[in-house]
Amino acid sequence: MVQQPSATPVLLIGAGMIAHDQVLPALLQMRREGAIGEVSVCSRRARSTRALDNAPAIRRAFPDTWFRSVVASDVDADSPSPELYKEALSELPPRSVVVVAVPDQLHSEIVLTALRADQHVCCVKPLVLTTAESHLIESEARSRGLLVGVEYHKRFDPRSLMARDRYRDGRFGEFKLGTARLMEKWHYRESNFQEWFCASATDSFVYIGCHYVDLVHFITGLDPRAVSVYGLLDTLPNGMQGYLWTDARVIWENGACLSVQNSLSFPDGAPGPNTQGMTLYCTGTGRGAMIDHSDQYRGISYSFGARAPGPGATQYAEPSPDYFQYQDLGGPGLVPTGYGVRSVQRIVSEALRLEHESSSLADRQQILDGIDAQGMLATAANSRFNVAVCEAARESILDGGRLVDVPQ
Repeated sequence: MVQQPSATPVLLIGAGMIAHDQVLPALLQMRREGAIGEVSVCSRRARSTRALDNAPAIRRAFPDTWFRSVVASDVDADSPSPELYKEALSELPPRSVVVVAVPDQLHSEIVLTALRADQHVCCVKPLVLTTAESHLIESEARSRGLLVGVEYHKRFDPRSLMARDRYRDGRFGEFKLGTARLMEKWHYRESNFQEWFCASATDSFVYIGCHYVDLVHFITGLDPRAVSVYGLLDTLPNGMQGYLWTDARVIWENGACLSVQNSLSFPDGAPGPNTQGMTLYCTGTGRGAMIDHSDQYRGISYSFGARAPGPGATQYAEPSPDYFQYQDLGGPGLVPTGYGVRSVQRIVSEALRLEHESSSLADRQQILDGIDAQGMLATAANSRFNVAVCEAARESILDGGRLVDVPQ
């Protein structure tokens, strides 16, 4: 590993599923390459951080570099330490990078605390749940010349980039009608989801469906205008009620309609880590046109000699080679690859570029304006439409699926 003494450190707040499956490996690869300095991880409960520390897949991939665990020494592994991240922030040099990978309803407080500690932020989607919070974050970040990047990793899938380029070149005409789905596996219900996925806080559309709201805007440039979400309550193993099944309809500025179904229901015995895909029907040039992304099956099928280990694993599998994979490229350990890795690394790299290419607040603000305008990276400013959809969606689902205008 080539490590520069002055390399920028990164703090990962959150040690759950997305940290294990995507975020931490992406950061450790950047550290291995010398792009960033020390990676630290903290979470509300020490058991989560310790589980990452003992994760076999990550240990195997990174025998040559690791992260620093931030745990409270005076509490047991299962007791919550909700203020621990503030201690970790106090140890971080100003204008470093903080990655926020916690439940949706905790984003606002943690992102704002990180910004007020003069830190760039990469946050998992959705950024926040109200437009007021989004405006506050944008204002705080801009006043300090800090980047807030929202980790919508489907933007970095080559399929999305291909569709965006061709749509904006006029080759599909105008989007009119579409469907999308993403059903996560049943075992999510038995994970730490049952600690926070309550009906009063979030739902399957806000947590999962926001990917497709973002993707339609990313491809077409259209903005959403109204949303209705019908949710079905179901009981998690701990007895908590959650909207584990949702059916949404999103109306766009040109009158187009996107239907989105999401749930935590894909059978654990079914092949693949989930089932997902999107189809958009367009006007074309008088003949019709279509964008069809069948993301569930990406051309690979395996039948193993025995059932693979881990929750939701099967003997017959249809894995995705695109989102995230560890690959042996001949060096020490394994290299994480895929659009999930590229997404995290792009946001962190933009934060580093902001520091290296600017010498004043005005310079940084000019660079931030360019990032916002380009629209490749989701920010608080250029992805507010999705926060607005989430805000309207929560109003809709709690009122039985009523159509709600998206705040402008």
